[in-house]
Amino acid sequence: MPTLKFANILLETNPRSVAYPSLYCRSDHPVVFDDHLGEWTMTGAGTFDFSTYFNSLSVMKLRKYTTAAKFALHLELKGAACKVQQTMGDAFAHSSIPVEGVSSELVASDDWQTVDLPLEVTDDMVILGFLVKTEGAVAIRNSYYVLETSAALNDIELVLSTTTFKKEAFIERNIGLVKDQIINSGDSIAEHFHMYVMDNGRTLDAEKLSDDRVQVVPNDNVGGAGGFTRGMITAMEQEPKATNILLMDDDVAVSPESIKRTYNLLRILKPEYRGDMISGAMLNYEVGEDQWEDIGNMTPQGTFAGCKPPLRLTLFEDLVYNELYTPTKWQKKNMYAAWWYCCIPISVIEKNGLPLPVFVRCDDAEYGIRCKTGFITMNSLCVWHMSFFERYNPAVERYQTTRNTMIAQATCGMAPKADFMYELHNNIRLELKKFGYRNAELCLDAFEDFLKGPSFIKKPGQAEQSFMAANRNKEQLVDFATLQSQIDADPELNGLRIADVDRQLIDGDKPRSLPERIEDLISDNNQRYLKKDGSGYAIIPLQGWLYPAGVIRGKHKLVVLDWYNRKGIIRTKDAERYKEIKKRYAHDLKYYKANIERLRKEYAAARSELTSLEYWKNYLKMN
Repeated sequence: MPTLKFANILLETNPRSVAYPSLYCRSDHPVVFDDHLGEWTMTGAGTFDFSTYFNSLSVMKLRKYTTAAKFALHLELKGAACKVQQTMGDAFAHSSIPVEGVSSELVASDDWQTVDLPLEVTDDMVILGFLVKTEGAVAIRNSYYVLETSAALNDIELVLSTTTFKKEAFIERNIGLVKDQIINSGDSIAEHFHMYVMDNGRTLDAEKLSDDRVQVVPNDNVGGAGGFTRGMITAMEQEPKATNILLMDDDVAVSPESIKRTYNLLRILKPEYRGDMISGAMLNYEVGEDQWEDIGNMTPQGTFAGCKPPLRLTLFEDLVYNELYTPTKWQKKNMYAAWWYCCIPISVIEKNGLPLPVFVRCDDAEYGIRCKTGFITMNSLCVWHMSFFERYNPAVERYQTTRNTMIAQATCGMAPKADFMYELHNNIRLELKKFGYRNAELCLDAFEDFLKGPSFIKKPGQAEQSFMAANRNKEQLVDFATLQSQIDADPELNGLRIADVDRQLIDGDKPRSLPERIEDLISDNNQRYLKKDGSGYAIIPLQGWLYPAGVIRGKHKLVVLDWYNRKGIIRTKDAERYKEIKKRYAHDLKYYKANIERLRKEYAAARSELTSLEYWKNYLKMN
């Protein structure tokens, strides 16, 4: 039977591994890297448990999805006497459990010693791993899990495609990692791998960064949807033709080992799972042990959400939960894999067509739901990505999201029972209550552009123009220094110093009585019916989905702070502007009700063209 080196025992030197070593090894003493010797050392006598996010083996899923039949551990160790012990985790485990009878003991030696340990696997095991009990310092190198398969390995040609727009530091670092640790690795993946970087900002040195395995392609600013689509087309047309394409965001940190394991997983998938997408997790760039999402769904309320709750991946019980989670009935019908790390079979693209030309936001969700594949997730397949709190942009969340979800549902039937009109109504009211008039108008701009029908979105350059217009039309934040000068010139904000604002203040809210809640609901913070000018001010965070209702009620001004990027704006209650927006919204709703059936038919009829190779090649100027 074929054997495969499936996963290297991973130890790294980067900010995340240093800050969160328990993602790699839980231990009594540090595991340190010797630059001179090029090896890792488990320092001191103690227990070093590798039953972790990166170094455990997802045996339950491997047995389900792949032809893996036997499992073994290969270690190379030297130093003090030690004992290697297999561990496991079942559905009830809160910490790793030693597997009795599966161990190997080594005497002290200054020479490298090899351990090849066959691993015991039972039906109740979710993950397995190992620990090393040492009597002193022990060095480790060239260690990995080996799988024996019941069938021949699949032939895989993997493409990694990323789209970038003026994120040079991120993308150049990731290109360097790919070249050093994948292309020059000597592993099987090196001969069956290409990386395409679609440079929408045209700021990279394509000639310097490109070689026979990595190609930087200067591209028009066609957004993530256009860049990833160009990657798909290039992958389909390369020689040899790609079998799978891994889509990855530009502003991420990635471990090349995740890419290697994705390739190895593809090589051993059973025939019934070769058409599935592999969905990598988004770990928090700022809090590296936290998982935000590894599979998403469109909720009944018309919002994007992770299927799982947030998990802390240094907790053993969360590693088990991450593998065991079963999506709900709703989630199964409305699931998608986000394109920060998503591996798609080329056969799926050929069957279902290319993405919609929506520039950014919802392209990945619509595509995942449209294709109706299975989704494979697995511990250790991930990227670290900046949290949504840190990069909140109303041009994306209020314009792009509003418009694109409606287009996706009408064109391709995405999440047919999700209520995007409810989400539109909720967002407009939320912005109005917080005096975010410009952002409420962005929602209406998006709604009205959807009402123009598919002829609007299909026009060359329209997607970029619309997004740029939304960026111009959103409220424009200023840096804290400028904001402070504006505050000092405003008598109503007398005495406010931004330097005195802390997390407790900006995250705080106040309770409301039932009568107060009813009043706020009826009056939209005293802007209709009970028209009161209000008095005083409140300080609130920028993120549009937050609603500090008790803090803002009855106020005349709001100081809105982007805490992470040190910017802000002053909003002032304006009942007349509120009235104009509500009037415009009512007019739009009237048109919507009279024309929605016609629009749905027009969008549905445009699907085959908008997702076709011919359309996209013309759109991307590839003809």
